[in-house]
Amino acid sequence: MTPDYMNQALSLARQGIALASPNPMVGCVIVRNGVVVGRGFHTWNGIKHAEVLALEEAGELAAGATVYVTLEPCSHTGRTGPCADALVAAKVGKVVIASGDPNPLVSGEGVRRLQAAGIEVVASPEYQAAAEKLNEGFIHFMRTGRPLVTLKCAVTLDGKIAAPEDNSGWITSERARAHVQELRHATDAMVTGIGTALSDDPLLTDRSGLPRARKLLRVVLDSTLRLPLHSRLVTSADADLLIATTSAASPERRRALENKGAEVRIFDGPRGRVDIRDVISLLGQRQCLNVMVEAGSKVNWAALETGAVDKVFLYYAPKILGGMESLPMVGGAGRLRRMDAILLERTTLHPIPPDEFAVEAYIKCSPAS
Repeated sequence: MTPDYMNQALSLARQGIALASPNPMVGCVIVRNGVVVGRGFHTWNGIKHAEVLALEEAGELAAGATVYVTLEPCSHTGRTGPCADALVAAKVGKVVIASGDPNPLVSGEGVRRLQAAGIEVVASPEYQAAAEKLNEGFIHFMRTGRPLVTLKCAVTLDGKIAAPEDNSGWITSERARAHVQELRHATDAMVTGIGTALSDDPLLTDRSGLPRARKLLRVVLDSTLRLPLHSRLVTSADADLLIATTSAASPERRRALENKGAEVRIFDGPRGRVDIRDVISLLGQRQCLNVMVEAGSKVNWAALETGAVDKVFLYYAPKILGGMESLPMVGGAGRLRRMDAILLERTTLHPIPPDEFAVEAYIKCSPAS
């Protein structure tokens, strides 16, 4: 059986999860005469791109070799020189690419440079979906200028997230919660509402135990600055807590939170509430590629209704709460007609043995969106 070099490159790229952002994750494998002579994957702190690291490992053996790379080699100078030029200088014989680079500074120019130097360039369409899925936040950011926003929620089978009285314990299992930590690890910023912060006193940290290039930014939507100074979010603040508020909040309260290490920013929106769209825009300015909303019914609806959400990741437990007072996953005014329901597409079911599952799906945009 022929070795699957592109899958090896994809596995290398995945080692850049939480380490490459705000750059894309890229893996590279260099093969000469059926032998892997160079490997590399990109990390932000490592600066060098995957292709350059693989070329350094390969040395003179790179000449005439075949290069398997998960993303089109860059053609512009940023923190490093163009990878396309490095491949040309190494005199590689062939470059196999899984996906194009949506960065307008590249977008086909890397391929053109390689071809102009006489290097054979081959697309690998059978791996395109996997390569693009790995970097979906980066691709979305490059195309829209906005982070990819995922609404995550743990719910009962009847769509409830909280009981009217005692809410001790968890809705989902430890196994499902471990999967959530994998999502958090791949996230640049977490967004929650003051209701969740007050009721659950969460930390919203990445508890995967895996390394990250930059801290997970924790964001609280708090229109009147009710977040307690003794809350776990505030007492653990270390240049990683942003509180989004309005001009109606007390200046004294703002100073008290800032003295505790929190950053407080004003985002005046409709009806005296924080405008979540402006918060997401700020996160985009800070080059957060992936943002996760983990909040309660009101914030979930605000995020969906304003179009701030791009996809959902819903964890279902084999439980039924029932009742009219148990909180649904999404509250607010809702849509008054079934024909106006928010539509989802590209749905994937993720089994979580023995009895749970998660639904991953993308918000379906109208043609005018």
